[in-house]
Amino acid sequence: MTRAQLDKQPDEVAAMFDRTARRYDLVNDVISLGQVRLWRKAVAAAVDAGPGEVVLDLGAGTGTSTDAFTTLGARAIACDFSLGMLSTGVRRHGGNALSGDGVPFVAGDAMRLPFADDSFDAVTISVALRNVHDTSLALREMLRVTRPGGRLVILEFSHVMFGAFDLVYREYLMKLLPKVARVFGSNDDSYEYLAESIRDWPDQPTLARTIQDAGWERVAWRNLTMGIVAMHRGFKPA
Repeated sequence: MTRAQLDKQPDEVAAMFDRTARRYDLVNDVISLGQVRLWRKAVAAAVDAGPGEVVLDLGAGTGTSTDAFTTLGARAIACDFSLGMLSTGVRRHGGNALSGDGVPFVAGDAMRLPFADDSFDAVTISVALRNVHDTSLALREMLRVTRPGGRLVILEFSHVMFGAFDLVYREYLMKLLPKVARVFGSNDDSYEYLAESIRDWPDQPTLARTIQDAGWERVAWRNLTMGIVAMHRGFKPA
């Protein structure tokens, strides 16, 4: 079984998530020590989707994060390129994109989104942008499908701001994370890739420049959990 590599070929990454779909949410909760739930709440607050608005939750996986965007009356679409993740999400939510029941689940590649221009009031992607083969192309696609004046919120693993803790964290990533995944019945090869992709990902200012270069304006970020993850936000020019 071939694991995904850091060149992030879409078919390999999608196949990797297909294999981990059943246990993905459980393992994420365990390896983050529950922090992932707080991160989701922070993203939903930043998106701040109100009645009548439409949100694209990109890289949504099983849709665990998508419901949070609908609490104030907005509509949200869960989009992912892993059919295994989407199938798991559909079963858990009891709906699908065709029937319109529950959260709509749509298969789509971040580099070629299956949506018309100016379709969404907000686009968000959580801990999935680093798995895309071409980050800049994906950011331009997100810009295309966002309405003028609309917003982008990205949550992604980032760089810890404290040197001593950073050493401990990286040791955990590379050695313990795959072992924890194995204990809970997930694919440890997949989590080796995930650990490597986190270590390889650019820091907060570098990602902010990449977002700006893709056409977003008023780009800013803030760290969560000492910089283990960072939340970047930008706006499409009106």
